[in-house]
Amino acid sequence: MPELPEVEVVCRGIEPHLVRQRITSVMIRNPCLRWPIPNNLKKILAGLEIHKVTRRGKYLLLDCGKGTLILHLGMSGSLLILAPRTPPQKHDHFDLILDSGMILRLRDPRRFGAVLWTTSDVMRHPLLAHLGPEPLTATFSGNFLYKKTRGRSTSIKETLMNSRIVVGVGNIYASESLFHAGINPRIAAGRIGINRYDKLVRAVKKTLRLAINAGGSSLRNFVNSDSSPGYFQQQHWVYKRTGEPCQKCGAAIRQIKQGQRSSFYCPGCQK
Repeated sequence: MPELPEVEVVCRGIEPHLVRQRITSVMIRNPCLRWPIPNNLKKILAGLEIHKVTRRGKYLLLDCGKGTLILHLGMSGSLLILAPRTPPQKHDHFDLILDSGMILRLRDPRRFGAVLWTTSDVMRHPLLAHLGPEPLTATFSGNFLYKKTRGRSTSIKETLMNSRIVVGVGNIYASESLFHAGINPRIAAGRIGINRYDKLVRAVKKTLRLAINAGGSSLRNFVNSDSSPGYFQQQHWVYKRTGEPCQKCGAAIRQIKQGQRSSFYCPGCQK
């Protein structure tokens, strides 16, 4: 599933093509995504101008003045900026056609993505209202994480992936950040002290920024809005490197299951 760096890369890629563009028409080929695309969305969006493109967690938000279009890539989705009249492929479910002639197209083979509309405060939408802080903001700090985890027996890896604690730090970047902070993913979050949390937060921020600069991680389906892949997978220290030697200490990278997800860590570097 695309994580925060991938969604941020897409946000930055589509933003210059969408802002101040008017939506001339909408094409819905398959409304059956994770939640059904609203039946009246064609009528609602036609003629509206896109004022702003932002990201909240893993959601992309298109401010259209009268309301906000909420987009989510799901597990396999991509948002592509395409030339006028580009023929659709099998899994191309939704198009925004702009007055420039360009197309914003959602391609989603597994159909776990979302295209939703709200005229209320988007930050109070049920999908966004309970999200934790953005990890690249000052709100997300060692002190914040320390206070949030007192009394928690859940592992630190699962805690980092809890969107009510902090948004967007998915499986890849939680594993990588914990490696750089030298913290074993199995440790209970409530047992970690403030100094180690300061180090972990610095590692999370650095890892996410490096990933964004590298265009994200392309392991399966992810591509940017121009169909180019990301390259951060070439910088992974532990993720998907089971049995390979740690590039710091030489110990074999281990893989375990946590909350139905695979975790990767170095038993020599992470205590």
